[in-house]
Amino acid sequence: MKKRGIFFKVFTYTTIFLFAIVCVTVALFSQQFLSFYNTTQTQQLYTSYQTLHDQLFEKSKDEIIRVAEEFHNYNQSFAFYIRDNTGDVVFSTPNMDTNDDNTVGYHRIRMTVGSEYTLFAINRTASVANYSGLIHKSLLALAFMLALGVAGAFMFARQMTNPIKRLANDTKKMARLEDVSHLPKRNDEIGSLACDVHSMYNKLKETISKLEDEILRVREMEENQRYFFSAASHELKTPIAAASVLLEGMLENIGDYKDHPKYLRECINLMDAQTKIIYEILEIVKLNDGRIIPAPENINIRQMIIELLPNYQTLAEADGKRIICEISDNETTLADPKMLNKALTNVILNAVQNTRSGGEIRIWTEPIADQYRLCVLNAGTKIDNAVLHKLFDPFYRVDKARSRKDGRSGLGLTIVQKTLEAMNIEYSLENIKDGVLFWMDLPEI
Repeated sequence: MKKRGIFFKVFTYTTIFLFAIVCVTVALFSQQFLSFYNTTQTQQLYTSYQTLHDQLFEKSKDEIIRVAEEFHNYNQSFAFYIRDNTGDVVFSTPNMDTNDDNTVGYHRIRMTVGSEYTLFAINRTASVANYSGLIHKSLLALAFMLALGVAGAFMFARQMTNPIKRLANDTKKMARLEDVSHLPKRNDEIGSLACDVHSMYNKLKETISKLEDEILRVREMEENQRYFFSAASHELKTPIAAASVLLEGMLENIGDYKDHPKYLRECINLMDAQTKIIYEILEIVKLNDGRIIPAPENINIRQMIIELLPNYQTLAEADGKRIICEISDNETTLADPKMLNKALTNVILNAVQNTRSGGEIRIWTEPIADQYRLCVLNAGTKIDNAVLHKLFDPFYRVDKARSRKDGRSGLGLTIVQKTLEAMNIEYSLENIKDGVLFWMDLPEI
């Protein structure tokens, strides 16, 4: 029974219950039905023989015989006989057994004719035939009721079990994290159960997806941290080793190292460079950990850019480069001034350092919806697209030898990236027709 499934169980139990109800109904109403049938047959007999009874009333014996014979001639299917008070049969239809008073299956009546005679009427043939027909019809009706009930039980069982079976199959798919479609909408407990199961499944998938994303993010962070610390240790190891060599040479008074002031200044320069790198590393760590919280203020974009440019104007002019600023005075944004200043400082310095000699650095803004797009262009410069996304990696340099010689730490764009992300400012570094473009979208006040 367990292996046959819920459909077989529901169908079997419903059919058995229905059969029991039909049997109880037949048992309760069969006697009343037979009594009603007998009463109806008896009333029909009284009606059929009422005319004969009226014609025989208060007649003599000869007249009774004559009237009975005439009635029989016109109604030969009727069976009856007449007795007088002494019990003698005055008249009887052919083949009529006058002693057949207790025969089962006959419907009979007794009608008094005057004070001396009694009419006994029997509907033998019709009674047996009608009774057999009634039984036959009753059995047919019972069979039809059972067949209709079984069909109804089948439809009821299928209607009840199909959603449950489909829900069971869906839960198996859910266990394998496969996609499942919703059951047709139902306004009952099964519909509510299906809705709850699918809702729980969707929430479970969302939770699993979030956990997977979180795991990937943690792995990516761990990988970035390993790369960062590996790159940082490499960057710090070489200058420290160089400083150690200089100090050992001075201690041993070997060759040119006897000129202590000269090489001590080189050591100081190396340590200053490493100090700068360490501060930048600490700043990146703070930004990455969310320990630096932006404090937005109203900022005039042009004024901030103009205040920064003198720091790089001399460096640019020494190599024949021009810095052109095309920003109107009325453009303001809401951002943390220190963090935005730090990002712009690194962007402009990176643009000045990577623009070819005699080139041009253009700074301008473009209105975009409710924002200002601040653009910094290195005119005439191109960077391999395969390298662009790597420029934001810590200590990545396109030309490592020249970058170290120029005193670049390789952390400038990393600081820009972390700073802008902390302020939820979108940015991008792209190759365009005129050169390399860096842009950031600042909210308009």
